[in-house]
Amino acid sequence: MGVEIHPKAIVHPGAFLDEDVKIGPYAVIEKDVKVGSSTIIGSFAQLLGNTEVGKSCKIYSYAVIGSAPQDLKYKGERTFVTIGDNNIIREFVTINPGTEEGSVTLVGNNNLIMAYSHIAHNCKIGDNNILANAATLAGHVEIEDRVVIGGLVAIHQFCRIGSYSIVGGCSKVVQDIPPFSLCDGHPAKVYNVNVIGLRRAGFSKEKIETLRKAFKIIFFEKHTFSSAREIILNKLPSSPELDKLLSFIASSKRGIAR
Repeated sequence: MGVEIHPKAIVHPGAFLDEDVKIGPYAVIEKDVKVGSSTIIGSFAQLLGNTEVGKSCKIYSYAVIGSAPQDLKYKGERTFVTIGDNNIIREFVTINPGTEEGSVTLVGNNNLIMAYSHIAHNCKIGDNNILANAATLAGHVEIEDRVVIGGLVAIHQFCRIGSYSIVGGCSKVVQDIPPFSLCDGHPAKVYNVNVIGLRRAGFSKEKIETLRKAFKIIFFEKHTFSSAREIILNKLPSSPELDKLLSFIASSKRGIAR
């Protein structure tokens, strides 16, 4: 079919548009922007700076991707936004590039980023995540895979959100959220294993039960993390899920939300 550009869109001749890209009216595509095949850019959306968008994405009206980071350290360095394939980016979403020279804000594949969400400089977003309306990520936040972030959640800079976790709406996240967890609150704390999410992802009853036992030892009994780890290694059958949980906790720099 070829590229379709509405006559009222503003597309710099230095932008690269792959086949079957569609650009709506009043959209702005700056020089050096790259857009993958079959991606749709809605009316009034803006793709700025050194932004690369993958294949089959849908970017809705008034989203702004690649505008200068909201960081006082930024002095015009050449930085990047890289977005993968099959992402849905809804109205008024903002995604900023990195701050330091050559740094990148990364968004993986198959993510749903709902209206008014903000992804700040140097964030790393994995695959198959959902960020509900007005989810707000400060700089250097990392979200792994298959995470659900509720509406109006605010995440402190440098926090990590582990795979298969869910953070309840309006929560305040100031420490790392462990994988497989259900978290909520001000500040957010662990309430349980994310049972529904794990079932939907195809986890067996046995794996979920093992994670339940591990969570009880770590979060609801009075152990240090090092003691809890030893108990888990001695009492529970080994599994990739437990390895991931323990590795995530051991590598935390901000501390784990308990």
